[in-house]
Amino acid sequence: MNRQTKPEELKEVPTVHFKETQYGFEYGDVEITRVCSDGEKGWVLLGLKTSKYKHDGTKKSEIQIYITKTGKVRTFSDGEWIAPTHKEKGQYK
Repeated sequence: MNRQTKPEELKEVPTVHFKETQYGFEYGDVEITRVCSDGEKGWVLLGLKTSKYKHDGTKKSEIQIYITKTGKVRTFSDGEWIAPTHKEKGQYK
């Protein structure tokens, strides 16, 4: 609130759905869950589901995010890894 805004002029800010789940959380239209991890090797696999990418029981249609111990990130969706494309060394398109 800046000095020129009076409290009666403030509008109510709409809230976004948030709920903690057993292995993650829901925020808006997305659900983030911990799929699995390896404490010794240090990697983590997260799942991301939205109304477009939901697991329907017949195929994996969630987006999976694999994070290595060193912080490298790979994404996996609908059966194939999506590798980042490089313009030049160290730069993404």
